[in-house]
Amino acid sequence: MDKLVLYVGNKNYSSWSLRPWLALEAAGIAFEDIVIPFDFAAGNPKLREISPTGRVPLLEHGGVKIWESLAIIEYVAELFPEAGLWPAGKQDRARARSYACEMLSGFRALRGACPMNIRRKKQALAVSDEVRADVARIETIWAEALARSGGPFLFGTFTAVDAMYAPVVNRFDVYNLVSEPTTLGYMERIKAHPAFRKWEAAARAEPWIVAEDEV
Repeated sequence: MDKLVLYVGNKNYSSWSLRPWLALEAAGIAFEDIVIPFDFAAGNPKLREISPTGRVPLLEHGGVKIWESLAIIEYVAELFPEAGLWPAGKQDRARARSYACEMLSGFRALRGACPMNIRRKKQALAVSDEVRADVARIETIWAEALARSGGPFLFGTFTAVDAMYAPVVNRFDVYNLVSEPTTLGYMERIKAHPAFRKWEAAARAEPWIVAEDEV
């Protein structure tokens, strides 16, 4: 099989890159990751060389290019059905994909006000009612999924939907947005996952600073 090559942005800031990277790493799927840093005021021109959208993440597999986090995850899930990137049951898969799509298209207030920042020192941030509504909805999703599955992750084992919400774990943590025990317990399990810790270590070692994401 041709090698999988995943292009990602700065690991400290790129929430979209974290999602497929974490899904593949947690599933034990071999791939090469190449970081293209956001180190130009107008963006890194190299992004346009490798991506039709000028954005990352982007997966190359042979002559195929796949962009957008969820599309990458779906492609790899088809390549490696045994990896368990999605829950086994039909109803659970449908629910997991619904949650993933909600993350993909929603929660704009939270994303805008609280950029992912692995290196940020934990400090509370005053946020709008719209952000609080996003936080409440995500907490509801997590609580419902954990109650149904019994944990430790949203559908029992770590799946793609956990990877899709992993950047939120960082946001909730470093901006001190939540206090509910079920939420905090789930966050701790994500932060302790070896794949998340590997990404975090790489993020902390990066030299680049993106001023607009330093809230």
